[in-house]
Amino acid sequence: MNVIASPLPAYAASLGDSQARLDVLADLSQRLLESARARGATQAEVSCSEDSGLSVNVRMGEVETVESTRDRGISVTVYFGKRKGSASTADLREDSLDATVEQACAIARHTEDDAAAGLAEADLMATDLREFDSWHPWMIDADRAIDLALASEQAGREADSRIANSDGASVGTGESVSVYANSHGFVGRERSTQHSLSCALIAGQGDAMQRDGWYTFGLSADDLESAATVGRKAAQRAASRLEPRQIATGEYPVLFASEMARSLVGHLLGAVSGGALYRRASFLVDSAGQQLFPDWFAIDEHPFLPRGFRSASFDAEGVATRESPLVKGGVLQRYILGSYSARKLGLATTANAGGVHNLQVEANAGDFDAMLQGMGRGLLVTELMGQGVNTVTGDYSRGAAGFWVENGQIQYPVDGITVAGNLKAMFSAIEAVGSDVDLRSHVRTGSILVGRMTVAGETGE
Repeated sequence: MNVIASPLPAYAASLGDSQARLDVLADLSQRLLESARARGATQAEVSCSEDSGLSVNVRMGEVETVESTRDRGISVTVYFGKRKGSASTADLREDSLDATVEQACAIARHTEDDAAAGLAEADLMATDLREFDSWHPWMIDADRAIDLALASEQAGREADSRIANSDGASVGTGESVSVYANSHGFVGRERSTQHSLSCALIAGQGDAMQRDGWYTFGLSADDLESAATVGRKAAQRAASRLEPRQIATGEYPVLFASEMARSLVGHLLGAVSGGALYRRASFLVDSAGQQLFPDWFAIDEHPFLPRGFRSASFDAEGVATRESPLVKGGVLQRYILGSYSARKLGLATTANAGGVHNLQVEANAGDFDAMLQGMGRGLLVTELMGQGVNTVTGDYSRGAAGFWVENGQIQYPVDGITVAGNLKAMFSAIEAVGSDVDLRSHVRTGSILVGRMTVAGETGE
């Protein structure tokens, strides 16, 4: 059986225009869906994507790597009633595409029925398909990218005489176009770009060396900090960690700097995601409607944010996204569900197949300096290490580094410590969220102050 037309000419490598590339992928998705229907599939879905990028790395004034990438992926999922089969390929030859559909169908014919299997409901498909200012190609060649990376590293090395070495600087740029289509007649197109510049430096000598860095990230190159700024911030951060001390083991307030605070939100997301919930592998099973945070605490999902890192009109199943609170008044409003996990739990999808779309944690306090003043005395965490989080029990124990704070002022760096607690208790003990939002992520939060945690350091004063 051969329903797929002849191979696409030169694919998107010869198509510089993103809309033309999307047209190619949309046409391909329809051919694959037709092929699946011709083989008897009752439902089918296809995801097609093409990614391209450039990355350069330099270290100590020398070029280490220059890499240009171009990747594509075609994934086909078919359903024969409640039996599911999936197969994928990156080969666009006619016989390979044909074999991919056949393989998906063969797998489906030999699997067991799964009552939760199938596409999301047809009436949930997105109809208002928009873009969110996420397409900003950076016309930069390897030579210019190398120059920027070298300039960043040089600015950092010259910023402080204590910078003795470098872990390097990097510049990256990428473009992605993708199409999701299914047998409900839904066809969704997305395109996005992302660009970054980073620098990591080493301060001090011998056993007293400390490493830190900085990076800037955006959908448009215009959103990036300058190369010199990134280098100087990396230098300042590395030098500020020299001559660290330990602190006595005890219970203290802990202020998670904004770039660390979003990991706390990440643990919440993992615990309220459908896969963990229907497997009963979460400390927040049956927690929707419960008070988990202080009554002022709120997290909202904003899928339509212009130039948002995860803005989208539809999720990975074509379901229309929507503005929605995740936490309101400290109460967990809902879970994070796609259609499969929703069916397993007897609930409705929350349009989160593939993840969340731009979360905003509401601030109730001032900027970073105000957060330090509000804490008064305690530990500022600027780095977390290890994976010591048990998602089943909520127990939390991670290596950390940062700074000791007295009278609202940073006193000295600390490392070799562990911060520990239980996530459920930590959530309820949050005292403040700052306005110092780290904008380099789709989880937008300021620094978060947890009123009391166990800090393991020295065994005495």
